[in-house]
Amino acid sequence: MKVIILGCGRVGSAIANLLDSEGHQVAVIDKDPDAFERLKKDFKGLKLVGLGFDRETLEKAGIREADAFVAAAKGDNHNAVSAFLARNYFGVPKVIARIYDSERARIYWKMGITTIAPVSWAVNEIRDFLFFQEVSPRIGFGAGEVKLVECSCSGHLAGRTVSEIDDGKHIKFVALVRRGQAQIPPPGFVLKEGDMLVLAVDEIGMQKLNEVVRG
Repeated sequence: MKVIILGCGRVGSAIANLLDSEGHQVAVIDKDPDAFERLKKDFKGLKLVGLGFDRETLEKAGIREADAFVAAAKGDNHNAVSAFLARNYFGVPKVIARIYDSERARIYWKMGITTIAPVSWAVNEIRDFLFFQEVSPRIGFGAGEVKLVECSCSGHLAGRTVSEIDDGKHIKFVALVRRGQAQIPPPGFVLKEGDMLVLAVDEIGMQKLNEVVRG
């Protein structure tokens, strides 16, 4: 895979080093030449001093043949504009941008750019750890508004049916794992002690699920 990474900070350099060690073609762009010192000595990829929204720099990085573009520079605007250019002007198949502002992250997500909002994600993770310890978040979508969570069936959940948990709005059943085998259970399926539930929930669903678990 040919990947262009904007920003050679802690995140960008870590991704670049990882992908390079796995044998991928990597090009790293950063406006500060000293940032490349974070790359390993045996880094085989391309290092370019410049801006992610500068077309000449992107062309030198091989943007027209790139399979993916990762915007991980310091500024939200820099990341957003560069990602938008890569996605909509050069047609890069996979584009992802780190956006600290969660509101901006939602906007760019709607524009077709996959975004990661680390501040919003961290806040939600800390809150979930403090108040929803019975439910384990696994994957977040958007700016964390919807999560894929795991929940062990015990106590008040055992004996209930899928339809009693899945309200069709805030909580959706994704899968159930029983004795190591996963399945998509029908609405009338009865839950048993020891089942592992995989659910998609929003913020309201997270609270409702936690209330059900606690009884």
